[in-house]
Amino acid sequence: MRRTVPSTLVAAAAALALLWPTSPAAAADAEDGPARHALRAGVTEDSFYFVMADRFANGDPGNDTGGIPGGKDEHGFDPTAKGYFNGGDLDGLRAQLDYIEGLGTDAIWLTPVFQNKAVQLEDGPSAGYHGYWITDFTRIDPHLGTNADLTELVDAAHARGIKVFFDIITNHTADVIGYEEGARTAYVSKDVEPYLTAGGVPFDDRDHAGGTAFPELDPATSFPYTPVLEPGEEDLKVPAWLNDPTLYHNRGNTTFTGEDSQYGDFFGLDDLFTEHPRVVDGMIDIYRTWVEDFGIDGFRIDTMKHVDDAFWQEFGPGILDFARSHGKPEFFMFGEVALDGSDAAAKAFTSHYTTHNGMQAILDFPFQWAARDFVSKEGSGRALARFFRDDDWYTDGDSNVHSLPTFLGNHDMGRFGHFLAADGPDRTPEELLRRDVLGHELMYLSRGNPVVYYGDEQGFTGTGGDQLARQTMFASQVPEYADDDQLGSEETPATDSFDTDHPLYRAIAGLDRLVEQHPALRRGAQQVRAAGDGFVAFSRIDRRQQREYVVVLNSTEGRQRVDVPTWVRDGRFRKVHGEGPASLRSTGGGDLRVTVPALGAVVYASTGRIPASRRAPSIRLGRPVPTQVARSRTKVTARVGGDSFYEVSFQAKVDHGRWRDIGTDDSAPYRVFHDTAGLRPGAQVTYRAAVLDNRGHSRVSTARATSVARPTVEVGTSGSGGTVSSVDPVTVTATVDPERPSQSVRFERSVDGGAWEVLGTDSSSPAFTIRDDVSGLPLGTRLRYRAVLLEPGTPRVVGRPVAVTTAAPTPARDSVTVAGSLQSEIGCPEDWQPACAESRLAFDPTDGRWHATFELPAGSYEWKIAVDGSWEENYGAGGAAGGDNLTLVVPDGGATYRFTWDQVSKEPSATLVP
Repeated sequence: MRRTVPSTLVAAAAALALLWPTSPAAAADAEDGPARHALRAGVTEDSFYFVMADRFANGDPGNDTGGIPGGKDEHGFDPTAKGYFNGGDLDGLRAQLDYIEGLGTDAIWLTPVFQNKAVQLEDGPSAGYHGYWITDFTRIDPHLGTNADLTELVDAAHARGIKVFFDIITNHTADVIGYEEGARTAYVSKDVEPYLTAGGVPFDDRDHAGGTAFPELDPATSFPYTPVLEPGEEDLKVPAWLNDPTLYHNRGNTTFTGEDSQYGDFFGLDDLFTEHPRVVDGMIDIYRTWVEDFGIDGFRIDTMKHVDDAFWQEFGPGILDFARSHGKPEFFMFGEVALDGSDAAAKAFTSHYTTHNGMQAILDFPFQWAARDFVSKEGSGRALARFFRDDDWYTDGDSNVHSLPTFLGNHDMGRFGHFLAADGPDRTPEELLRRDVLGHELMYLSRGNPVVYYGDEQGFTGTGGDQLARQTMFASQVPEYADDDQLGSEETPATDSFDTDHPLYRAIAGLDRLVEQHPALRRGAQQVRAAGDGFVAFSRIDRRQQREYVVVLNSTEGRQRVDVPTWVRDGRFRKVHGEGPASLRSTGGGDLRVTVPALGAVVYASTGRIPASRRAPSIRLGRPVPTQVARSRTKVTARVGGDSFYEVSFQAKVDHGRWRDIGTDDSAPYRVFHDTAGLRPGAQVTYRAAVLDNRGHSRVSTARATSVARPTVEVGTSGSGGTVSSVDPVTVTATVDPERPSQSVRFERSVDGGAWEVLGTDSSSPAFTIRDDVSGLPLGTRLRYRAVLLEPGTPRVVGRPVAVTTAAPTPARDSVTVAGSLQSEIGCPEDWQPACAESRLAFDPTDGRWHATFELPAGSYEWKIAVDGSWEENYGAGGAAGGDNLTLVVPDGGATYRFTWDQVSKEPSATLVP
């Protein structure tokens, strides 16, 4: 449904540090009146088609090897291997625009198409077909075409009214930088080794993030590891500033948790120093060029949660202002904030990027979780209803949940068809197809902007995530793809898959036509109405039409009869989607009895308007309180005295400042979760709300004031079950909410009920950690730890103590294996077998480590540690997760070695036994 809608995004005003949140979302001036209509950005009209360019269509076989000589491990092309380029390109995509347009697509979202490192031998080996190993941010990868090919694609798409979105990366580049200490090393935290200026003075980068100045750095002395470049690769990256090794974090591999989630290398990929203003400015310049020169319409931003907040607060406005000044008033960006779960805590985390950081939207991972739970795992409709009610977490002054792209599966986690089969292994092909359609009905008929992952409309399933979910639309030669099942078809990916008569293609295209014909189903308010075992009902209402659309979905294998409350009393509803009577009538109380077929969805629309209000209803505010899942968010609730379609706008002012918009909610319960992370603790915030009824009457509540709460600090320790190892240092951590760069944490302990003693102070945010040596204490010693939060201008905050007892160490894993080229010498049937029992280590409770002794013949070997019989968790040089292989050279005549794995530091070692 390609139509142009004027943007309703609210312009952001300047914010005062520690007087008003730094998010542009908080800055809209509300002095001209509090009652507003709920926001709908222009992208609310769009449906997306997500394409991996290499896997879609091969328009030009001449570029298959990218013009790179040699074999597949040089140029990266092998159409028989799932981890290599398979041949798709931009020309092929352009040739299939009729097919894409037939789905009703409004916007094509492309995986990164910038020039990549063709092959990374350390990763399988594997090729950069996916686009996430960028070396040149100014060129299209030659395997996919040229910059001119991109121009032709964008022009051809625009001629059809289809937008083109780029998948972009700001977090990292290809793996080009190595370290003198090893190529892929274990992460070193800022607590252990802080950054040093070129003059050798320790500093915390967070103190400078978001500013215009940064300490001068020396690659030889400023970092935990010394960055090095291979000969010939010193100037590999483009633009040239990317070749400066001091513009990277240089701390080793991430474990995707805690501090290293933002500072660590993704399996060796060079992690950019995004706190540095040169990186911020450089990334803004890179992506401005693609908007100006190629007319790109928006960005999906990779790995958003792995980049610091200050970066997004600069990057977002920098790109948006540029795009709007260059003829792109509806330019739109949404970020990947991947996580599991769909509860309030999940939404508090994902919405942080749209509220506090002021970005326009995030890719709705919580929706994917909730949709899978309801449709595939046959979860409760009540849980889905709670999920939708929690949408208020995204409501702020310039964005809300209606802008979020929603999806069912993707190139990383796997396809929705795969989930359906994995969650119900006994399901028939017919049931799998019906559930797949139901999933798309939920996605298209509920709030947000649907994303179809290429191939899902052909019933692609795959057998897992990542490479197993990246089939080609053209006939595949990859064995793992060629025998995949396809829902709704007897075909497999071994043949071309552009069948416009496929039942899923027709169903998705039909859903897009439906929401185009009935705009309330795309941009209307969503009001949860009823939910129960296997069903959920909600209304969609366009405030301009004032007609109520009732949507009911049933995930059970039997018909369900549901009484749905509506705002239309004794009114006629006609069916616009699904199976059932052509029309129904609501009762005098407004209930509409709807029968929903098994694994189906129905939509009924009122033929008359919702009755107009005679006067604005009463409205009053509840007591504003910090939320339980996020101390930095204040829940502000309005209670409305009527029962019809209303829009409730919320405003706030700090101390004696001006009223500012903090969001408008158009579905009950009426709430916002105001971001106060940037406000001074103790500052007075006054709130008010205004209700706007469906006839334009408004009423303002009495204002209520509260004080910004102090931060909280929570303490955690290593160990489990209330015990800690008596032979290993206890890791004590503190989590602060809200966390700010100016904070520091003092750690204290008490031994067997004694006085509190100071262990030390950590000032390196965002992770506060200290290690306590308890090896000199007897077994059974009771320890208490607490953290004291220190912040300039704020009274100290003392966290609740945590008590632990020292105990003999226990194994943290079920099994630990020495795996590598030495296993056949040890007695395994083959080398590199993580489950081989003959090369396992045994846990030693006296030192808390794993050991085994093996006699080896002369030779040179490579090895690493595999955990619990698979490669899913493995450790290499320095204890790096997924790190480099270790090398062991056994002298002539052979020798005996004792292999050790430290389950705390994760470091493997091998020592010669005399």
